Amino acid sequence: MSVRRLAEASLQPASFAFNRANAAAAKQWIKKYPKGREQSAIIPLLMLAQEQEGWVTKAAIETISDMLGMPYIRGLEVATFYTQYQLNPVGTRAHIQVCGTTPCMLRGSEALMDVCRSKIHHDQFHTNDKGTLSWEEVECLGACVNAPMVMIFKDTFEDLTPERLAEIIDLYDAGKGASVTPGPQNGRITSEPITGLTTLKSEKAILKTTRDRGAKAAAKAAREAAPAAIVASPAAPAAQAPAAPVAPSKASKPKTDALETSPALRSPSPTKVAPETEKAASVAAPRHSAANANKAAPEVEKVSKQRSGPRTKAEPAAAFKAPELKEAPFGAAGKTTAKPAKPSLEDKNRPAGIAKPALVDDLKLISGVGPRTEGILHSLDIFTYAQVASWTKAEREWVDGYLSLRGRIEREDWVKQAKALAEGGVAEYIRVFGKKPV
Repeated sequence: MSVRRLAEASLQPASFAFNRANAAAAKQWIKKYPKGREQSAIIPLLMLAQEQEGWVTKAAIETISDMLGMPYIRGLEVATFYTQYQLNPVGTRAHIQVCGTTPCMLRGSEALMDVCRSKIHHDQFHTNDKGTLSWEEVECLGACVNAPMVMIFKDTFEDLTPERLAEIIDLYDAGKGASVTPGPQNGRITSEPITGLTTLKSEKAILKTTRDRGAKAAAKAAREAAPAAIVASPAAPAAQAPAAPVAPSKASKPKTDALETSPALRSPSPTKVAPETEKAASVAAPRHSAANANKAAPEVEKVSKQRSGPRTKAEPAAAFKAPELKEAPFGAAGKTTAKPAKPSLEDKNRPAGIAKPALVDDLKLISGVGPRTEGILHSLDIFTYAQVASWTKAEREWVDGYLSLRGRIEREDWVKQAKALAEGGVAEYIRVFGKKPV
């Protein structure tokens, strides 16, 4: 990128001020940015100054920087970075920007630059003798399909020839630039082919309403023509009638009633099958087995093992097992213990329940009874300390097995705790056990 510098001091005006209209526009631009971010308005404000003066002067940069409360160096950085800002005086009637990027170059932009050199000045950014015209080469102006092109102020002039650009330059130099129509200069309409449209000449192809209307008209004409054809050739063999199209085979498609592949759910679909009918004809999916899914493929791992999760190891034959647990076989690797089945609710050893009293004891004060266990005891109609204190050994074993506590009732002596709480509450519990219930 070339170095961009401000114009020489001899060309710089002493001061700058927005006119009334641009001053109001500058205030509107500043209001568009949040409080504390007003400096972001420098880009549109510099454009306002360029539109007013024709180019961006040093005084304009400093005045705008003061308006936005920013250092002069920040304003100079923005003005010298962006090529949209003209830092030297340009033609008072036209500054012509000639696109020199590849598409325009291939279509003759060099010849357009030669016209500018001959009619304005040999070098860029220099005005003609009268100071009315100037020119420069720029990067892509965005109408490559209509190359080559130039931009004057905010208007683009496309599909140019050297002769047409010379005419446009003469008109601007004479003060008649407003008479030139922007856009293609060879009769082309916007970016259409020079020979006219070749596609999308009718809305029939893109509007559903027109397609439907055409289809109905064609069907009506076919129905009207059918009787006349039969009368004209009554002996025409039926075999000459066009054969119906053969539907593609679905032999390789698996039977399934999955929603993703059901032909009955496609729209539009000639197949209308009740979901129950299709499901009856479908092959049932194999039952899922978590154990099988967790097995590694022996041909890959070279050994039979689980894919994930803790691995169960065979325990020694002499390993100790709690007497209340029963052994259950598991796979071929060994044996592991399984939880005993819960006792039946109809068992004779189930503790007797009572109707829920108005005041329910807090069974959670018994060490070993949590909220979940208390809820289960309530479902068994056990609500008071006195009930727990009266349990027999058989009843304690039934509750222990039903709650899967593995002997906790005996180890933590629920009966003794419940008896103390039933007789004197927390105070009696502290006296008996020497601590508060938890």
